[in-house]
Amino acid sequence: MTSSTTPSYSASDPANLWRATVSAFTKLTPRYQLRNPVMFCVYISSILTSLIYVQQLVHRSTQEAPWFIISTSVWLWFTVIFANFAESIAEGRGKAQADSLRQSRRDTKAKKLASAKDRTKFKEVASTELRKGDLVLVEAGDFIPGDAQVIQGVASVDESAITGESAPVIRESGGDRDSVTGGTRLVSDWLVIRITANPGEMFIDKMIHLVEGATRQRTPNEIALGILLAAMTIIFLIVTMTLWPFSAFGVEKAGGGAVVSITVLVALLVCLAPTTIGGLISAIGIAGMNRMMRVNVIAMSGRAVEASGDVNVLLLDKTGTITHGNRRAVNFISAEGIAGADLARAAELSSLADETPEGKSIVALAHEKYGIAPSDASTDGWEFIQFTAETRMSGVAIGNRRIMKGAGDAIEQYIKSIGGMMPPTLNTAVEQIARSGGTPLLVADGQQVLGVVHLKDVVKSGIKERLEALRKMGIKSIMITGDNPLTASAIAAEAGVDDFLAQAKPEDKLRLIREKQQGGEMVAMVGDGTNDAPALAQSDVAVCMNSGTQAAKEAANMIDLDSDPTKLIEIVEIGKQLLMTRGALTTFSIANDIAKYFAIIPAAFASTYPVLMMFNIMRLTSPMSAILSAVIFNALIIVFLIPLSLRGVAYRPDSADALLARHSLIYGLGGILVPFIGIKTIDWLLTLAGLV
Repeated sequence: MTSSTTPSYSASDPANLWRATVSAFTKLTPRYQLRNPVMFCVYISSILTSLIYVQQLVHRSTQEAPWFIISTSVWLWFTVIFANFAESIAEGRGKAQADSLRQSRRDTKAKKLASAKDRTKFKEVASTELRKGDLVLVEAGDFIPGDAQVIQGVASVDESAITGESAPVIRESGGDRDSVTGGTRLVSDWLVIRITANPGEMFIDKMIHLVEGATRQRTPNEIALGILLAAMTIIFLIVTMTLWPFSAFGVEKAGGGAVVSITVLVALLVCLAPTTIGGLISAIGIAGMNRMMRVNVIAMSGRAVEASGDVNVLLLDKTGTITHGNRRAVNFISAEGIAGADLARAAELSSLADETPEGKSIVALAHEKYGIAPSDASTDGWEFIQFTAETRMSGVAIGNRRIMKGAGDAIEQYIKSIGGMMPPTLNTAVEQIARSGGTPLLVADGQQVLGVVHLKDVVKSGIKERLEALRKMGIKSIMITGDNPLTASAIAAEAGVDDFLAQAKPEDKLRLIREKQQGGEMVAMVGDGTNDAPALAQSDVAVCMNSGTQAAKEAANMIDLDSDPTKLIEIVEIGKQLLMTRGALTTFSIANDIAKYFAIIPAAFASTYPVLMMFNIMRLTSPMSAILSAVIFNALIIVFLIPLSLRGVAYRPDSADALLARHSLIYGLGGILVPFIGIKTIDWLLTLAGLV
């Protein structure tokens, strides 16, 4: 069972709250506040009202009471501080994980080799002295001194310091399991590794940098929303500035009343500007990346997290993602005139040296079905023939007898080359196995084909339901496999994918992704091999397994520390949740303005235009109470929405239209009603306390 690397972090912990509070005050600098135009406007308004209060203390020049000015100023300052506090709380989890990762990083002694040919001659050096390209020997109990590629050996590696996974994993030279990470520990055997990163450039260093919330770059979507909010704030600023001459003109014409004060205009501007979403926008983005961390995924950028929310095409490798990846022998089908036991015996003999799950399952099935045990045979003088990509066969030579097993076309070609013939009756069996989603494996003894072994690739339980959930979200799933079209079609039907690409080569994957993107679709892919690197680099969301090759990791924009291919489904859900949360709170923030109009506009201009009192539908006690209640509510609502911005809006796999309707009802209507209740409650409390 996987446990997250993220340390236990509680936002309500007193120590964490204290650190976030201190951070909220340290961020009260013009340079930092300029990053958020909306909150910078509130920041300037806070300074302005503070200066007006000081001026009033020195020389009272308006009809406003100093307590009203300072009360307004204090709550404006709290609005800025609460926004900083929300961001600091969101950053807390990332900083906690960064601290945990720093503890796992260690300086160790490394056994530097001059040559991989002689493991006995090495020189002990500090890991910080290693450079890219250096060869190092790592033995059982040693810590791996840096990110590297395995070039010799097979060993178990404890990666719990990085992934949180307690079970060791196998790392070996060649293939897609040749990548090791600095800071992990060798549990057994030995490896010769080639360092792939200089000190300070290791994967763990990149992780520390990425999880530091303070260094997170703003995403394009976040920047676009920031521009929209800034534009709205500028519009309200212009409108507010024109209200002062309008008020002065009204007083002059009416011959009575009072010109609206700067304090009231500032309060009006802050309350009408989209300060709620402006104060939470950064916290929402950081929290989205933190949710990725909680499922053990390191996002290289916020852009990748956001893109995952817009994905509508999902490319899934069959092996390890759709299926368990370990094909098992489930049946022996013998040729005409061949006994089943003879076929099973030959298949068992050809698989004795086959250490793959498929080979072991053939031996197990022969024992289970016919009582054939490996101990029945003496292997002295036998020559085992290893499988190669060129021959696509493996087997055993016992004296002059040669028993081979392999792919149908490979065995057929081999038999014909030595003067044999393929039994016509087996073609039907081979086709039936392929149509059922299985893999046919022919067995030949000399020139005679004895029959076929049925290998079945088991589809993972629950994958069909998860793909159905993606379909409801409007995401099309495409299975990619190297299998023939018949096998691919059967597995695709069983798994419930929308489409498949059979006999796929790296260039085929790349071409498919480009075609989808040219059609305006957002594509996500998961991979771990060097041959996946081109497709990963092209994909909008590219997830690489932590067990993957260095080339695949460099091409991806997310790293799954658990090496779980089905994690892509969770990644898409988190991305959509991020976009939903931002959209929901934006809707709520804009809807908030309606109640504030009914609170502040009558309070500010009723003395000049008494008819405006008809809009005081909340029956607020006095103009000062109405303005102060609106300002207080504007600050407190950010506090109440911090948990939602960190947790995210509850995700439901539904269509865009259904989500829009639901959010409009909950956050649109809620954004209208909640301020009426909140402002009236604050007005009642202020009146009850005798403050207005």
